[in-house]
Amino acid sequence: MLSEFVKTADWKNEKHVPVITCADAIPVNAPLEVTVTIGKSVAHPNTPSHHIAWIALHFVPAGTKTSFELARCDLSAHGASMDDAGGVAHTDSALDIHVRLAVPGTLYATAYCNLHGLWVSEKTIAVA
Repeated sequence: MLSEFVKTADWKNEKHVPVITCADAIPVNAPLEVTVTIGKSVAHPNTPSHHIAWIALHFVPAGTKTSFELARCDLSAHGASMDDAGGVAHTDSALDIHVRLAVPGTLYATAYCNLHGLWVSEKTIAVA
């Protein structure tokens, strides 16, 4: 089962954990700005040999087992260059999105490191 390979940790000590930053509670259908950052406290490398390949954000309404994918971001430039000098283009490991939620639930952020696999974190959002 894939779940046995998904990793979690305290983001303050681990550079691979996706950190969800947003309000804890919002009114029904109010805009919610969500930022997912990788390496918020401990910087994650962004090199061709060690990088975050993608970030995804899902929402699971309270009391359900249905996941709605809100966003997916492929991060493609990890020090891309036209010659051996390297480093003319880098993609930061972050995702910003605005969403509207009609019910409370949990946001799940996943991120994939090409060397260290799949990481997840979650944040509960109250909607009133």
